[in-house]
Amino acid sequence: MRRSSKEQSRTLPGIRVGHASDFRGLTGCTVILCPGGAVCGVDIRGSASGTRDLSPCEPGHLVEKVHAVFLTGGSAFGLDAAGGVMHHLEVLRAGFPAGGVRIPIVPTAVIFDLGLGSSAARPDAGMALGACRNATTHVVTGSVGAGTGATVGKLYGMAQAMKGGLGFASMDFSGGATIQAVAVVNAFGDVVEPGTGVILAGARKSPRSGELANTEAQMLSGIRRKSFGATNTTLVVVMTNVALNKLQAAKVAQMAQDGMARAIRPAHTRFDGDLIFALSVGTKPADLNSVGAAAAEVTARAIVNAVKTAKGLGGVPSYQDLRASMA
Repeated sequence: MRRSSKEQSRTLPGIRVGHASDFRGLTGCTVILCPGGAVCGVDIRGSASGTRDLSPCEPGHLVEKVHAVFLTGGSAFGLDAAGGVMHHLEVLRAGFPAGGVRIPIVPTAVIFDLGLGSSAARPDAGMALGACRNATTHVVTGSVGAGTGATVGKLYGMAQAMKGGLGFASMDFSGGATIQAVAVVNAFGDVVEPGTGVILAGARKSPRSGELANTEAQMLSGIRRKSFGATNTTLVVVMTNVALNKLQAAKVAQMAQDGMARAIRPAHTRFDGDLIFALSVGTKPADLNSVGAAAAEVTARAIVNAVKTAKGLGGVPSYQDLRASMA
């Protein structure tokens, strides 16, 4: 396995990524379009997920391929926005053939971003359609799309949190295989540098402080989140040109969860809806275990990329803000 010499920002052939952002309401959505069809697997580890139409990702389901994955803010309200993606794909005549109709298959997952900006601002079908029209092979990262209202480090609530966002990572490994990840990082815990454990973004010691509290250490000392906490989720879409069936794709998604645990501490809490999709759009042969190991690596790197490229919004500072204040 080898890393790309330069971080790629272009998607695999057959995949395009688009965002729509509401910078006033501080919410947004991101679509991963694969109109030609992609095998999809899914793995959920958090206890507070919000989803729509995941059944086609399960082995044994009649439908073999999906045509997009939709990630959105707005909590459960945002699920209806997936209709805009379906409309876009219907116009393209992309979808599962059912008689004289093609039905686009669009698994969807949400984050809770109603605590930043306006709680009345939620992505709708029009915004989702805009994301589809904006989709390109170049992935824009930071406080955009579904990452617009994302935050991390919420042990002490939003007043002491930091900005999350949307990240991307790509790497090549044996035999011309490539694996990529898009991550929307809206975690309860802190984001850390996997190699060192250094906290990059997370709960701060006070609303005016840039000093990080270390969520995991505080929790182990007895500090608990007492108020409503089901406001967090990290969503990842892993994409590869390796040929996978649905069972294999689900295994890759499962192994990719290791990358989430490397980069977020703690991950997979009952306050998080942590979920990973795995998409296969190619025909390259590769060892499944190697694909899973690569998926974990790009997942961790995409999560780090999300907080490093995020911009402070709504009074919540970012990694870049804290670095600038210490310069």
